[in-house]
Amino acid sequence: MEDTRLIVGAASEPGTVRERNEDLVYTPDQSVVEQSDVVILAVADGMGGHERGEVAAKIAIDTLVQRFAEADSDDPVLFIKQAYRAANQTIFDDGSAKGEHNLMGTTLVTAIIRGEDLTVGNVGDSRAYLMRAGRLNQVTTDHSLVAEQVRMGVMTQDEARGSTHKNIVTRAIGHRERVDVDIFEIKLLPDDRLLLSSDGIHDVLEENEMGEVLSAFEPDEASRELISRALNAGSSDNVSAICVWMAPLSVIEPPVPEAEPRDLSRLLVPVLVLIGLLIFIAIVGFIFFFT
Repeated sequence: MEDTRLIVGAASEPGTVRERNEDLVYTPDQSVVEQSDVVILAVADGMGGHERGEVAAKIAIDTLVQRFAEADSDDPVLFIKQAYRAANQTIFDDGSAKGEHNLMGTTLVTAIIRGEDLTVGNVGDSRAYLMRAGRLNQVTTDHSLVAEQVRMGVMTQDEARGSTHKNIVTRAIGHRERVDVDIFEIKLLPDDRLLLSSDGIHDVLEENEMGEVLSAFEPDEASRELISRALNAGSSDNVSAICVWMAPLSVIEPPVPEAEPRDLSRLLVPVLVLIGLLIFIAIVGFIFFFT
């Protein structure tokens, strides 16, 4: 959108419990964002332990970014489906070759922004949120055991948050030979904010608190603040966040106020006084000289 500027920030940390960070985020540099017509962002949360999760997340992100750089299609939906399936096949084959079939996998949530068009792809329980007019809404649907039980009415949201099964995903990149990808398409508006997060963030923070952070901070600082709050809230997982702001130019670059018109009468009065004084001196001098 011509009347907005896309601002992106991201942060990822292993947290206070895990030794490894099996999360991986991808965002271009802000300078690249500002020069690009299309921007891709992604969060992957690898799983499998013993480096399997790190490897799976890296394969997913690398495949996504490489295919994006080589893409010859303007269709983001087609691109996401093809990239996800390629990453899925690579991880599945790698795990099978190592005798670790179904042990290696990753979540993957991706956002592609082209002007006002947002396309989100998702597999797993990492999430995309959209904040508009002060309200934060989850865009994606979790592919997890507790989420399915909540949708069926078997479990409440509060019960799901405290469940020992909350980390069990029902769909992941690399777990099976084929994968289905959820796609969401949204028209963005000025001042919209977007959040991509791993479950280390949204499993411990309420939506209203995440929304407050998105509203109060610019994206880079908001990402770090979300991580800080998640860790303070007791998150035992890796924590990752990408924050995006469709910043209205009127907010970033306030119009230069017009110069106030000068009151010429203020300038004219001292000038007239000075002229009068000079005339008076001239007259006095003339009289003095000739007398």
